[in-house]
Amino acid sequence: MIFSELYSAYYNTIAAMISKIIDGENSDEELRRVVEERAFGESILTVIPSLKAGKWQLVHPDMTTSLVHKPTMPLTVLQKQWLKAVSLDPRIKLFDISFPDLGDTEPLFTPDDYYIYDKYSDGDPFEDEEYIRQFRVILEAIRKKTQIRFEMVNRKGNTVFVRCYPKRLEYSEKDDKFRVVTSGWRSVSSVNLSKIRACFPYLGEKTLDKDMRETEYDTAVLRIDDERNALERVMLHFAHFEKQAEKIDDKTYVLKIKYAHDDETEIVIRVLSFGPRVKVLGSESFKEAVIEKIRKQKNCGLK
Repeated sequence: MIFSELYSAYYNTIAAMISKIIDGENSDEELRRVVEERAFGESILTVIPSLKAGKWQLVHPDMTTSLVHKPTMPLTVLQKQWLKAVSLDPRIKLFDISFPDLGDTEPLFTPDDYYIYDKYSDGDPFEDEEYIRQFRVILEAIRKKTQIRFEMVNRKGNTVFVRCYPKRLEYSEKDDKFRVVTSGWRSVSSVNLSKIRACFPYLGEKTLDKDMRETEYDTAVLRIDDERNALERVMLHFAHFEKQAEKIDDKTYVLKIKYAHDDETEIVIRVLSFGPRVKVLGSESFKEAVIEKIRKQKNCGLK
């Protein structure tokens, strides 16, 4: 792994405890607080006793240390190269993340080193300054649980003004787009950020109903004929979905994919992209959605 266990929660916890001891803050209460903040609940039972017993030879029985300088964890060359590669992703600018001084560090890889063949070419304008500003307004509102107001054009071409609570941001790798899930406006709605013309924090005092309806889920049941590497392609395509696969014979598998009902249209399109290698077994509502999609394609003369 690029970031080794030296950067794990336990190593950072011990480093913070030693820093406290060097500063003279070595009471049990203070050290327990460090463990609670940086490690795990059960860690209190092992970390502090092991440290006091001299198991790691870092602290003396009187809770002093021979170390003069506080622990530091400089980045390795490989880690810097990975961070440099991440910094080249245009989406990273959305989050206002500051990287360490990477200087002339060569990136581990660049966008030119790989090609995502199954992605639409009309993704969001991640480097547009107004898009970045709006993204950060929404992200800040999500973190603070405050309202926003925005202007967008609906499907009918009409301008709509909306005030709502943004609940979360979702990213579609296939579409290369972000969308925001909201509440307080039509109960729950998903809006593509690229459709938002203007977005600002709402500074008024009028409140909205924050309640969200529960996300409805369905399960697509697929039979996969594993020819031309179909199984691997399907598994990669739905890698970020909760799923379960069952082997029927050497060339046949049944795959169950759990998805949010609001995403059904996208799932139907993805399944149809595999052609005759994938057959839909269920659910009934999903089968009907697939049949309806094929019927519409046929009416349009598509094969």
